[in-house]
Amino acid sequence: MTDEHVSVVPANEASWEDIAAVFGTADYPGRCQCQRFKVAGWIWRDSTQEERTASLRAQTACGNPGAATTSGLVAYVDGEPVGWVAVEPRTAYPKLRGSRVPWTGRAEDKDDDGVWAVTCFAVRKGYRGRGLTYPLARATIGFARERGARALEAYPMITEPGKEITWGELHVGARQVFADAGFAEVAHPTPRRVVMRIELSPVD
Repeated sequence: MTDEHVSVVPANEASWEDIAAVFGTADYPGRCQCQRFKVAGWIWRDSTQEERTASLRAQTACGNPGAATTSGLVAYVDGEPVGWVAVEPRTAYPKLRGSRVPWTGRAEDKDDDGVWAVTCFAVRKGYRGRGLTYPLARATIGFARERGARALEAYPMITEPGKEITWGELHVGARQVFADAGFAEVAHPTPRRVVMRIELSPVD
């Protein structure tokens, strides 16, 4: 799926119905509602489905094109909502603070609002396996830069030919997706996870 087939908009410019169509209700995205790095405690034990859904709706500010902030981007193919990517300041994800993945081997200020993070992809059932995460990852760069980010990070998985990874595991994205977008590997904190980063020049 190339960029010419896909349009990507900030989530506040999408309707709630479109966002809900991307996430669905049955599998991992539908259950999580992109709250894994947001909620306090352990996601399934300490929050309800209704709470997570309400949180996503509030965080996206969907249906409000004039909103000052939003929590991600929505992809469309031929007018159909098909994909999501979460991208915000790194400080917007409380669960990242306690995770060793972003910080291992790096002297990073956890309170630096100038560093943004891409934490989650969701692709609608029926559209998976078509490479939609590639244009979504590329779109995060301009989105973050225009909102003042100095750098953008991601924490994807390493995929290997012939080795299956479940969609639930791969919600953070694949290393190749970010490499294709111009991110560079800056840390390898676990055998299957890397930190990818791109420095962003200010908007003229």
